[in-house]
Amino acid sequence: MSNILQIKDLEKTYISDSEHLTILKDLNLAVEEGCKVVIVGESGSGKSTLLNIIGGIDKITSGSVLAGTNLQYDLSKLDETEIAEYRSSFLGLIFQFHYLLKDFTALENVYMPAFIAGLPKKEAEEKAAALLQDVGVYDRRDHLPSQLSGGERQRVAVARSLINNPSLILADEPTGNLDPANAALIGDLLFSMVEKYKKTLLLVTHDLTLAQKGGNCFKIVKGKLEKTQIKGSGQ
Repeated sequence: MSNILQIKDLEKTYISDSEHLTILKDLNLAVEEGCKVVIVGESGSGKSTLLNIIGGIDKITSGSVLAGTNLQYDLSKLDETEIAEYRSSFLGLIFQFHYLLKDFTALENVYMPAFIAGLPKKEAEEKAAALLQDVGVYDRRDHLPSQLSGGERQRVAVARSLINNPSLILADEPTGNLDPANAALIGDLLFSMVEKYKKTLLLVTHDLTLAQKGGNCFKIVKGKLEKTQIKGSGQ
């Protein structure tokens, strides 16, 4: 298997008038296609910062981040248009908060990224309907986010992340806003969908039960990634 993500000597420093705050330093990571990688760490250790960098949301200070099936995306060199194309075609994003559009139905929320990317509306709707069936909320397809439970909203978010057939799914605390029972269900769903659709997964979580499902687990310690093993369960 070839690498789908390659990070070398990454540093991220936030600079203000009063201080320089280095969050990540000398961080290295190689993710092979099809892998399920989990990153854990203390609050404020830089987990979400790392995902934001890989997602093209945040810029690196130094080092390199290459992504893509042929590592064709050099994130330090992409302009805004290229970043948008990278996100649309290569990435699927799932966050702790679902970020569903409140005035659109579950079906519309899922098909919208595909429609925006150029897929004809009817095809986008059919694809979205199939994904909602897969995640178990097809019968709620015409409901607004406010009419869905927290678990249902996150199921819709999982479906939306897959609509453009991305190669890499980035999940930032996807169960962090749910009660334990729903968190377990969404965790199982996420891994089963990644397996079914043969996606690569990079997951950030503080949920150790969820972290145990990953094939490779790393912990951020003093700005670097260290290989770790998850023992026990709970949060």
